[in-house]
Amino acid sequence: MSTLGPQAKSWQEMREWQIGLLRRSTGRSLEDWNAQVRDEGPGDEAGLRAWLAERGVTGYSQMLLVHERFGYPDFFTKSSDELVDAQYADRRHLRPVFDAVIAVLPEVGETEIQVRKTYVSLVTPRRTFAVVAPSTRTRVDLGLRWDDAPESPRISRAGSRLGGQVTVKIGLEGPGDLDDEVLGWMRTAHAANS
Repeated sequence: MSTLGPQAKSWQEMREWQIGLLRRSTGRSLEDWNAQVRDEGPGDEAGLRAWLAERGVTGYSQMLLVHERFGYPDFFTKSSDELVDAQYADRRHLRPVFDAVIAVLPEVGETEIQVRKTYVSLVTPRRTFAVVAPSTRTRVDLGLRWDDAPESPRISRAGSRLGGQVTVKIGLEGPGDLDDEVLGWMRTAHAANS
């Protein structure tokens, strides 16, 4: 059983969700799209992405069709726990920081955990509100999608390392850094993205 709890989605579950999203957004099945991509689509990834965008297929639906055409990354076959273990393999002393973030999620609001190869997305029923990543050997970054973040020496611009979903980050060096102030910021970001 996953130590991340029932709110963590496996890549297989994410794929099923993406298949449903593709059908809802285009009215066509994965099989239909795969046949059209095979028959008409460009033979390289960049070309396929542009071709799909011209047809209104973007985001997760586009990613699904690109993976269907060119193959899924190795990490798609790993469990959520295996992916998180790999993220912290060379910095085990930071794993308690990640575990502390996951432990407070019930206090933050309804959250789905989506584990990626190098980070973990925290998602409201509407969209990603936070990202957790071991950014250095001494720090885990908690990125938040928060346009109106206050001025604080603890908050800095997110940068590209945490992906395009988040706007600011808070560096956490130990579980104690996840204090009431940070918990309040997480709640605010969650509410703003729900």
